Amino acid sequence: MPWQKKFVNFAHLLSKVMELISATIITRNEEANLDRCLNALQGVADEIVVVDSYSTDRSVEICERYGCKVTRREFAGFGSQRQFATGLTTHSYVLSIDADEVLDEQLRAHIIEMKKEGFKHRVYDIEVQNYFCGQPLGHSGFNPTRHVRLFNKRYANWNLRDVSDKISYPDGVMPASLEGAIHHYRCASLKEFYRKENRLAALESQIIAAAHQSVGFLTPALKGMKAYMKCMIGQSAWLDGKAGLKIARRRAATAYQAWRMARHMISAR
Repeated sequence: MPWQKKFVNFAHLLSKVMELISATIITRNEEANLDRCLNALQGVADEIVVVDSYSTDRSVEICERYGCKVTRREFAGFGSQRQFATGLTTHSYVLSIDADEVLDEQLRAHIIEMKKEGFKHRVYDIEVQNYFCGQPLGHSGFNPTRHVRLFNKRYANWNLRDVSDKISYPDGVMPASLEGAIHHYRCASLKEFYRKENRLAALESQIIAAAHQSVGFLTPALKGMKAYMKCMIGQSAWLDGKAGLKIARRRAATAYQAWRMARHMISAR
């Protein structure tokens, strides 16, 4: 019968409907990076959810110009902030990206093709290439690594760690790998790098203070030396030349600063 044929055709069309993706971004004074990031999401993300930590620059204005759904929220740690953003998404599959990150063309093409074919896995990992003041890094703790960034939120989500946050998922789930890469422009200048490291030290100091009853007088200096050796030798920062040396020195300063602040917090209790 004609109506039966129409029903079969309609069901066939439904099976061919493209998968939809929500992208999430957390921001805090990222106006210098957002255009580059958001442009690369065009055609990939069907909605972009932004959780902004009360930026004082044009971050919110830029996001709204691209049609992002912007929510303002006090920063509560990286994991908590990213999980909150995931909770605001409409679609099952979520692509998590930072404001200073950019999808390359190969990755864009692969995701768009998968949206047409349908997702066959619950989580996908992506190579992340890090840049320091415009220079791609191969060592210094910033070496290219793969991270889960595209996932079905029914089976995976961010943990609640303030730093070293990552997406957690059941043991039986194996990530599939996507072609292409995310380019992470960690800083455009040393000033920006130092600013981010200061923020990291402040977050880490709170974690240290919560986990320790006391911190010795020499501990900050010893932790700084350990961080320098780990970066310079353990993570082969010396192979990144002058950039690696600057990163190792700053890593030492960040560790020293974090433990020193934690010591003062504990003493003030």
